[in-house]
Amino acid sequence: MSDAMIAFINTTFVPVGLMLIMFSMGLTLKLGDFAQVLKNGRAPLAGLVGQLLAMPLLGLAIGILFRLPPELALGVFILGICPAGTTSNALTFIARGNVALAVVLTALSSLVTVFSIPVLLDWGITHFGLEGTAPALSIVDTMLQLARITVLPVAVGMLICRFAPETAEKLSGWLRPVSMIVLFGVIAFAVGVSAEMVLANLLGVGPALLVMNIAAMGAGLGIGYACKVSSRDAMTLAIEVGVQNVTLATFLTLTVLDSLSLAVTQNIYGVLMIVNTLVLVRWFRARRAGA
Repeated sequence: MSDAMIAFINTTFVPVGLMLIMFSMGLTLKLGDFAQVLKNGRAPLAGLVGQLLAMPLLGLAIGILFRLPPELALGVFILGICPAGTTSNALTFIARGNVALAVVLTALSSLVTVFSIPVLLDWGITHFGLEGTAPALSIVDTMLQLARITVLPVAVGMLICRFAPETAEKLSGWLRPVSMIVLFGVIAFAVGVSAEMVLANLLGVGPALLVMNIAAMGAGLGIGYACKVSSRDAMTLAIEVGVQNVTLATFLTLTVLDSLSLAVTQNIYGVLMIVNTLVLVRWFRARRAGA
């Protein structure tokens, strides 16, 4: 693949794909959805604690526990500081979980991480000693960049949902498969141009990412049950905490930091989180059948 094509995918395909994903989520959101979910304050609070507090700490802890090299440790940390993605909403729907809770949590975590990601990413680059290998990061510029590709598309989608609901419904139906297509497209591209790197690091970082994903889902379940939410909501929280916005994580590594080596962790995690979620869903369904 030519350098021009790689540059095009990094600077155009990934950002535009991410904007389409966030736009499609906005098409399904109304302000009333937030009010309805927030009435039951325990479930959204549990989800935000898992997503915004537990995940960054888990990402940091995994790097230390498995003694990962600095670049791989930063890649894992980037996964931890990203919000849930619309893939989690699709998987929640498949699992017959609380889709409204999942969508609102994804929107809220995406909004908050516009401000938290640049600060934590800047800290992470320094903490892992990669200042000289990563481009200089402007916290304000990164916030504006994230707002442009996440918050703005969601807001536009919500406006269409509010003033042209029939159009929003049609667009949502067309765009619903986009999140999965973009996710697998981004993973396939990154694997394709860094196949040797992925294979070289698979055994080194694969177990760490597997443990991270299982621990993340376990944290979602644990926090949910500690907050005494329903079994259905607990499963939703497990999916929301464990299924990260890998497209956004890849955007940060490929576009903001311009590093294919950092994207290795996102490629592997993107596959693991879907496989593990499907296993979790089957386990919950088996429990319900046996109840």
